[in-house]
Amino acid sequence: MASKLKIGVIGGSGLETPEILENFSQKEVDTPFGKPSSPLTTGKIGSVEVVIISRHGLKHQIPPTQVNNRANIFALKNEGCKYILATTAVGSLREDIKRGDFVILDQFIDFTRQRKLSFFEQFDFGPIHTPMPEPFSSAVRKKLIESCEKLNFAHHKKGTVVTIEGPRFSTKAESKMFQQWGADVINMSIAPEAILANEAEVPYGVIAMSTDYDCWKEDEEPASWEVIRMIMRENVERVKKVLMKTIDAFSREQEIAKLKDSIRTIPNFPKQGIMFRDITTLLKDKDALRKLIDILYERYREFQIDAVAGIESRGFVIAGMLAGRLGTGLILIRKPGKLPAETISEAYNLEYGVDSVEIHKDAISPKQKILLVDDLIATGGTALASCKLINQLQGEVVECCFAIELPELKGKEKLEQNNQKVFSVMKFNEGE
Repeated sequence: MASKLKIGVIGGSGLETPEILENFSQKEVDTPFGKPSSPLTTGKIGSVEVVIISRHGLKHQIPPTQVNNRANIFALKNEGCKYILATTAVGSLREDIKRGDFVILDQFIDFTRQRKLSFFEQFDFGPIHTPMPEPFSSAVRKKLIESCEKLNFAHHKKGTVVTIEGPRFSTKAESKMFQQWGADVINMSIAPEAILANEAEVPYGVIAMSTDYDCWKEDEEPASWEVIRMIMRENVERVKKVLMKTIDAFSREQEIAKLKDSIRTIPNFPKQGIMFRDITTLLKDKDALRKLIDILYERYREFQIDAVAGIESRGFVIAGMLAGRLGTGLILIRKPGKLPAETISEAYNLEYGVDSVEIHKDAISPKQKILLVDDLIATGGTALASCKLINQLQGEVVECCFAIELPELKGKEKLEQNNQKVFSVMKFNEGE
């Protein structure tokens, strides 16, 4: 069963404001490594429980070197956070990373000298050397990138940050040296956090916002706290939007995991070796069924859709409910001999033989935009034949939508090779 999801957020940038959370509360905690930088602000965003720590304290009173990163990471781990999202201001070391741009970090260079960088001050149970070739979680980074893309915010999909000790800013010589090392941005916070999150085995990702050009750029003012604070204030709402959308993506992932739990798998049906994904158990669960339709409605409510076409037979249920939510017409695509008026048909190959689907000749008017819906896509034969029926009637298939996809049977690829867009809510891989 899907477990409850909790996400930790380190940073601030306005996110320490508790009003962004539903039913928020604050609590003081202690850890074996001392107190975290701030009280823990806990609450919910959507269906996700969120725990926020302000890295430098609620009044930004803690200098970078004095941030108790071990206590911060330990506290979030101890609270049950499955992921940690962090925000940070960075100086740009590249011309194309402009003020206000977001950078989804993928590597760091640790140039700190005085930080506590490990939970393990002695090896009581043998040596512990944490591998760290990819220090930032690919799953978290992917969601941060997708959030920036959906919000149409200027961003860079990767970047190496060099973390310096601070609190002073760089000299020009240092700034140019960091460029030669391959660093893209510079700050005073991230490397120690990333190291400790990896030791704690909590996936960690960062959205960095460029606020200045450090001091390497001759035609720009060198970095100053006043400039950094001004740029952060101007962009705080954008940072919050990215984090909120990323947390929403994790929430959606959790909801889909719960939906998958509601699907019954029946081995060796209808024949030996087949793992049959039975959606009837989802359909009888009112909460799961409502959530499935909610997910589809949220995806398609901004699409220009004239009608939803459902494929016999379980596709009728999903298509009918979705058409009702979207306020569109409903079209039925059936097996031969089931429709009473004049029809057209399209044949498709089965593993052993041929089958076909039919649609009424007057079901679709020319140029109507049609959303095709079925419960499951396997090899894609039925769906492709249905698309051809719609095209014969001069309708336009805006997308082919399925509750379940079986990726190993490559139905999606078949549809995409025929210039059809495909969306599925759940994927069941072989062996799941």
